[in-house]
Formats: sequence, C-alpha cells, structure tokens
Amino acid sequence: MAERLTLVLGGARSGKSRFSEALAEASGLERHYIATAQAFDPEMEERLAHHKARRDQAWTTHEEPLDLVGVLRDIALPGRIVLVDCLTLWVTNLMMAERQVDAEGERLAAALSTLSAPVILVSNEVGLGIVPDNAMARAFRDHAGRLHQAIAAVADTVYFIAAGLPLTMKGG
Repeated sequence: MAERLTLVLGGARSGKSRFSEALAEASGLERHYIATAQAFDPEMEERLAHHKARRDQAWTTHEEPLDLVGVLRDIALPGRIVLVDCLTLWVTNLMMAERQVDAEGERLAAALSTLSAPVILVSNEVGLGIVPDNAMARAFRDHAGRLHQAIAAVADTVYFIAAGLPLTMKGG
C-alpha cells in the first residue's frame, strides 16, 4: 500500500519522475497524473511529449498550471493514487501569474492531509547551487525552498534522487 503523502526531490534529469511513476504503478491503485507544466516553446513541448509517452494508458492525465489544490480535491478519491509533476513548475506558474506563492504553498500543505487518496509530489531541488544573480531567480529559489520544507514536514516519506538512485530522507 502506498504512503499517504510522498515527496520526491532531485535535480534536473536525476530520475525523480521515473522513480515516482514506478512508486505509483507499484501501488496497484488507479493512477492519476497532474501535469503543472506549460509548453511555451518547442523544447518544452518535446520534454512534455517525452514524459507523456513514458506513461502507459493506465494513467489519467490532468493538466493544471495554477489551481493545484482544486484539482487535487476533485480527483484524490479512494482507490486512486495521484502523482503531481512538478511543484517547481507550479511555483513558476504562480510567480508568472503574480499569485501569492507562499500562501498557495501553505494552502497546498494544509490540503494534503485532507485528501482521500495517496499523493506523490515531485519537485526540483534548486537550493544546492550558487546564489542566483537576479532577484526573480532568488525569489524562485526561496519560494521553492519554503514550499519543500512545508511539504516535507507533512509528508510520510521524502526521497532525494541523484543519478537515478533514491536516498530516503524521511519514512520509507
């Protein structure tokens, strides 16, 4: 049986999405995928197509760039598992829409314990590198870091993925 709430962190191309998909598949539950990405250029369209092609037809995909809490409340029902990929793209979308990112993150963290289905959240760990050289990038890094801390605090299990290898940071 899947944990109620799992957070999977890692760098770009670390294997976190593939690892998360395997966790969901192993649950034996009906699989739902919330895609937060938006394709604004051909390179991003290609990335999204690659992710989509990797998932078989047993997945139901929901595209939602902003109202993550709303779609989770609608689809996180008994007998299902929900994979959200990814939180950092969601943070980007919120910032670009000039939403209150930290308030939305707090709203998400609070809502996760009320859901009726296990949820796996995927996110990029962006706080391990150098300090960004511009205010927007620093704000993004800070929002993501605070969100990760809030989600990790309520998560049953937290994994960090590097080179395709999972490190269990909490639970598991």
